[in-house]
Amino acid sequence: MEDGKYVPGSLWFYAPNKGVPVVWAFLFSVSMVWHIYQCVHYKCWKVTGILPWSALLFVIGYIMREIGAYNYDNIKVFISSLVFIYAAPPTYELANYFILSRILYYVPYNSPIHPGRVLTTFGAISSIIEALNGNGAAYVANTSLSEKKQNIGKSLLKAALVLQLVVLGLFILLAATFHRKCIKSKLIPSNLKAVLWTLYASSALIGTRTIFRTIEYFTTSNLHFDTHLDPTTLSPVLRYEWFFWVFEGVLMVINSFLLNVRHPMRFLPRDNTIYLAEDGVTEIHGEGYADQRKWWVTFLDPFDLVGMAKGRNMKNRFWETHTEGKVAAEGSGSANKGKGREDYDIVDVERNAGRLGSD
Repeated sequence: MEDGKYVPGSLWFYAPNKGVPVVWAFLFSVSMVWHIYQCVHYKCWKVTGILPWSALLFVIGYIMREIGAYNYDNIKVFISSLVFIYAAPPTYELANYFILSRILYYVPYNSPIHPGRVLTTFGAISSIIEALNGNGAAYVANTSLSEKKQNIGKSLLKAALVLQLVVLGLFILLAATFHRKCIKSKLIPSNLKAVLWTLYASSALIGTRTIFRTIEYFTTSNLHFDTHLDPTTLSPVLRYEWFFWVFEGVLMVINSFLLNVRHPMRFLPRDNTIYLAEDGVTEIHGEGYADQRKWWVTFLDPFDLVGMAKGRNMKNRFWETHTEGKVAAEGSGSANKGKGREDYDIVDVERNAGRLGSD
């Protein structure tokens, strides 16, 4: 039973639980294998291929935590556990960027921005967050460093956590704007609704975890872990292990399995040139979304504000002119299992006719 007292020699402050990290490593291993199977089954490595990697980071992190439970004075094990566990959540968030991008490709006429810019803009910021997280965690965990370097690590972690919350907020705003436009146009089929709510749930779990981590570090940012520190002055968040398991362990394992159970590619086509017609039922294999601007311009101006001012924004409205080549999406949902384009004489896809909402 935890008493909130310092365990002499422990870099965690308390004596880490022996056994629970093994369970969590096993759970994330199951989720990882499941994600690999789903990537193969749905042929969607380009969209959700990062999910197995995300789960693997947690597997390694919890294995190191279990080792640390028996060697809680080992600085290398402590740092390794911290770095891997802190690096995993942003990669799950990156996976959500890929998913939203595919959603916007699927309903292009309601997309607030070019779908590809979700990846280039949010993905680039995510890589910065990963770098800040990894370096910050390593500096903070290494108590042998000087106070100045530990403070640098704390600043890096705080910047990463705040930036992650800001980006997550903007991401949700983008998804909600798109969702609102779909509702307003009365075009919200069951498969689209299902994948959007899965995205919201995943973002809420990641966001709650990030808020916890932000509070944790801001309440302890003025501390320097040396021999003169009074352990009783530390925040309960650091003194009691259950905070970690509830707001990190439980939330993230739920998120990983959520993306297994409600895998986004059950509801979306594999090909990003297949989009939903404005009747809300027909899927069309069109030319896709093309942005002729240079990549650095699209990064700096993802909303094409310059084009909007000049009247060229969203000029290529291919969904209004593409009338030939209407085909059902190949292999994107259980209703299409085992079927190819030659099997369809009609253009209505059952997924969007209301019968695939439970898939």
